[in-house]
Amino acid sequence: MPPLSTEATERFRAARDFLQANAEDYDAAREGFTWPELDEWNWALNWFDVQAEGNHDPALWIVEEHDGGGEPTEARYSFDEMRIRSDRTANWLRDQGVEPGDRILLMLANQVELWDVMLAVIKLGAVVIPATTLLAEGDLRDRIARGGIGHVIARAELAERFASISGDYQRISVGGTGPSGTAGAPEGWTDLAGAMDASPDFEPSHTTHADDTLLLYFTSGTTSKPKLVEHTHASYPAGHLSTMYWIGLQPGDVHLNVSSPGWAKHAWSNVFAPWIAGSCVFLYNYSRFDATAMMREMDRCGVTSLCCPPTVWRMLIQADLRQLKNPPRLAVGAGEPLNPEVIGRVRDAWGVTIRDGFGQTETTVQIANTPGQPIKDGSMGRPCPGFDVALVDPATGEEVTGDGAEGEICLRLDPRPLGLMIGYHGDAERTDAAYADGFYHTGDVGSRDAEGYITYVGRTDDVFKSSDYRISPFELESVLLEHPAVAEAAVVPSPDPVRLSVPKAFIVLADGWEATEDTARQIFEYSRTHLAGYKRVRRLQFTDLPKTISGKIRRVDLRRGEADNGPSVDFPGEFREDALKAPSN
Repeated sequence: MPPLSTEATERFRAARDFLQANAEDYDAAREGFTWPELDEWNWALNWFDVQAEGNHDPALWIVEEHDGGGEPTEARYSFDEMRIRSDRTANWLRDQGVEPGDRILLMLANQVELWDVMLAVIKLGAVVIPATTLLAEGDLRDRIARGGIGHVIARAELAERFASISGDYQRISVGGTGPSGTAGAPEGWTDLAGAMDASPDFEPSHTTHADDTLLLYFTSGTTSKPKLVEHTHASYPAGHLSTMYWIGLQPGDVHLNVSSPGWAKHAWSNVFAPWIAGSCVFLYNYSRFDATAMMREMDRCGVTSLCCPPTVWRMLIQADLRQLKNPPRLAVGAGEPLNPEVIGRVRDAWGVTIRDGFGQTETTVQIANTPGQPIKDGSMGRPCPGFDVALVDPATGEEVTGDGAEGEICLRLDPRPLGLMIGYHGDAERTDAAYADGFYHTGDVGSRDAEGYITYVGRTDDVFKSSDYRISPFELESVLLEHPAVAEAAVVPSPDPVRLSVPKAFIVLADGWEATEDTARQIFEYSRTHLAGYKRVRRLQFTDLPKTISGKIRRVDLRRGEADNGPSVDFPGEFREDALKAPSN
């Protein structure tokens, strides 16, 4: 086995150091940054192990919830400890028959073994297919078949979900009780605990190249059957230089990212970006979200950086944010854009502005409000270093420019950004469509102002017309969420014989509100006074929202229901603005 390429490590280090040195100088970072040229490249060996050897700073810190009656259960692991643990795990997995290119379905919670395996699989040159522990048998059957799975590594209590799924794949479990009633693997499974008895000295058996496949991600499936996104040893492990820059992480930061394992955002901010930066990954595990408890642990443990999806930010502002005595210096949100009210509430309480970032399972962070830059509430910010963003008219395929230009958010492919997937695995037709006309097409629509700030409008298939006006569901939803009765909202077109369609809001009510005519009247009034006439909500329905397993709203289901039933159907819990009686005095 030839020695590892030190040139690749130094090129990567130089790119990382440049971004950290220009953390608050966006113009300098945009002008001076270039993606590192990588050929022979294995992030776990070339980067993680190099910075980890002899480094006793905390790399992973996991805190479990407690009832307040004592000290929480927690575990901390240094960079050097994670290097050794992952070497042991890599040696053990190789002894179990895992070879370069083998595909491994990884189905673990926020537990140290997840990080052991992630690093170990990278070192081995195998391929990881992350999966949430919430997947049901049908989802698993699909992933095992389409993913070509050779090995499954899962929590022991999940073993029964695989009982009826046939296939020539090895089964490795974490935790649990064996057939004899003692700690160990379920029958037919091998216990990963044996990995900690393996040799701590790992020697790679082959050379990893930057364009070798590393990750296969099933998307959340908001509009169709989940796609299988293919990433390389470069596109995520090195591509997340942009994510590190967006968050603003520096060595020694303690970064809390609220995200479930199995989804791309977990790898973004709980693996690659923090460990590229030399920061500590902090986890707070809970059975049910408790804002007060989370802020207590953030204070106790000195969290300096916080990333939450919009749902969690909205739950946080329902609590007294001033309970947090030492707010993080960095606060970011991703998954869906945040509405200005949430950003303002956090800013007032903590003196910190939440900065949006835009990326996809297919990419690292493309567009963001980066540290130290002026922020325009409602805007996602500007293109990150290394990404050249264009807005393209979906109808003509032509780029649109100028102040106020609106179009599909696309990435120019010359030069190709490193933090971009190689395609949809096994789906050449869909891959070709995504890379048409010299662009990568995100499927999202945005508008850009004269200073280059981009504001999210919606998915290309979510934006609709009403009376020949283009309507952005996100804009209407943001206004509705400002009303105290509204916990969640989704806006779709509802057929109308005069206007073609009108905006209809599906609303989940906040605690203390009832699905009554009076509540509907208040929300309609709020819509009238805060939105232009052609945008205002004309119908609303109090109901639960259909969501993907990752928690994203499936507007496609709501649109389909409206289209199938036409303009005259009255739904349970539905109110129409023009049919409401005036309130009696």
